[in-house]
Parts: sequence; structure tokens; C-alpha cells
Amino acid sequence: MTRDIETREAIEVPVTGLRLRGTYHKPNMGTQASAGAAEKSKVVGLLFLNHGFLPRAAPGDSAVGWANALAEDGYACFRFDLPGLGDSDGEAPNPMLDFVNGGGYAPVVSALAKQLVERFSLSGIVIVGHCAGSVTALFAAPLTRECHGLVLTDPYFFLPRERTRFRNELSEWTSFSRLGALASDLYYFLRHIRLLMRRNRPPWNANLPLLRCWNQLASAGMPILVLKAPALRSRDFKPRIGEFDYLNYLRAMSGARSRVTMEFIENTNHSFADDRGRAAVRESLEKWLGANFPARRPAGSERSSQAARASTYEALYPR
Repeated sequence: MTRDIETREAIEVPVTGLRLRGTYHKPNMGTQASAGAAEKSKVVGLLFLNHGFLPRAAPGDSAVGWANALAEDGYACFRFDLPGLGDSDGEAPNPMLDFVNGGGYAPVVSALAKQLVERFSLSGIVIVGHCAGSVTALFAAPLTRECHGLVLTDPYFFLPRERTRFRNELSEWTSFSRLGALASDLYYFLRHIRLLMRRNRPPWNANLPLLRCWNQLASAGMPILVLKAPALRSRDFKPRIGEFDYLNYLRAMSGARSRVTMEFIENTNHSFADDRGRAAVRESLEKWLGANFPARRPAGSERSSQAARASTYEALYPR
């Protein structure tokens, strides 16, 4: 743990009149990690965004573990709280969902990425977002020349609405009542018929500006990694019967230059915060980064595979 503290630094970045606070995980450049060594090798940086309202550590400190492991691999990693969240200045937007789904945080993330690249002499930035954070990452990427890639974990592409009390009670009824379960199955079957009649066109609540961002980035050949967790009554990548298959739709519209990688992670949950999820996300990130943005480190600084797999996420890391 002492070494973890030594290889991390709390930093502040002024953006649009606010001070954003985050944690810098210094890249392993050999026997000693230094800012000078990082500047000479021009490493790529990873910018981890908030998981919705949660602070930058993410559920179960999972983002801390991923950033530690990838910094050990030679990547400069940054975990930042966006305005109004965690330790950063500002007020949380209200309503939060509408603000995020409209790309409200995108200009802030773009300005933050630019400053990080300049301040730490990076070759570029890969933006990592989970759920609502993936929406922000997608909106920010077209605004950010310094963004070289995206990692989206369990993203969504529709416009969710806050659930009313009636909707919550109805959901509980369908979950615990046999009659409710039958009614739910019938409802989704009718929705499936409607999707077939629409010939695979996005539904009324699709986030069309977000889909256009995806099309712009994927068709231009930006490397994108999508990691999906199991969903209720879904079949791997396939959603529940009656729900629109956004990932298949996006894959089809990405074009010949697409560099999109989609992976399904079994036996985990939406947060990826359990042992299986944290390990699988780390392994997928390491493999994808190695293929698209190989870390350049001095000879002899490679971490052994045994040490890489020994990285533990149960430890409580300082934030």
C-alpha cells in the first residue's frame, strides 16, 4: 500500500472557472516513475469518469484497481470528479439524467483532456466511461482532438426517465407475482412485434444525437472497446425480447473502417465491481490497450504475468 501511495498524486485542474480534483496514477517507466520519463516516452493517458453520481473511485473502488494495474503497465491514468460530483467544485446538475443524456458534461471533459495532455506531455487520451459516464465519453470524443480511443462499459443509448411511484410498484408486482410475470411477458412480446414492424429502426426514446456521435467516431476508425454485463432476461449481447438491440444496430452502422471491439463479460453485474467483473475488465483493458496503444517503457521494466495477475482489488486504496 505504501508503494501505491507513492505512485499516486492528488491533482487539480481549472476548467471553466471551476477546480476539478482527481487522482493521477503515475505510469511505470522502469525502476523509477518520473514526470521526466513520462514526457520522453509520450505515453497515452486514460481518463476515468464518474460512474453516474458516484465519486471517482467507483463502486468497490474498482476504478482505483484498474488505474493502478494499468499505470503499472505503463499508462498514465487519471480519475477525475466532474463538476458538482465528489471533490470537484460546482453544483450537481438538476435533473442529472437530462443533463448527462444531452451531453452537458462533454465540453468540460474535452477541456480537461486537453489540459492533461499538455500538462503531462501525453501522446493522447483514452476516455473511459461507465453507464452514464459512457454517454459523456461519447459526447466528449468528437469535441476532443486529443481523444484517441474510447472504453464504454455497459453503455446505454436511450433516454431513460425517472421512474414514478406507480412504475416502481408495477415493477415489484411483475417480479413477485406469477400473474404479474405473465403480464410482463405479454407486454414484451407485443413490443417485440412492434419492433419487427418497425424494421429495426430505433424506438421513439432513442438518444439520436448520441447515436450520431457513435456513427461519426466509429466510421472514422476511432478504436472503441465496449464491455457489456448480463442484463435481466437477456441472452449475451442480445437484449430481452421486446427491447431494441442497440449494439447490433450500432455494429451494422459503423462502416468498413470501424475499429469497434465488443465483449460480453459473464457472471458479473452492471457495476463490474465484483471479483469476476473487476478482473475481466482489467484483462480486457490490458489486451485492448496493448493492441491499439502499446505502452512504451524502457527495456527490463516489463511486469511479470504472475505479478500482473496478483493485482488485488480488495485492498482499500486512498482516494
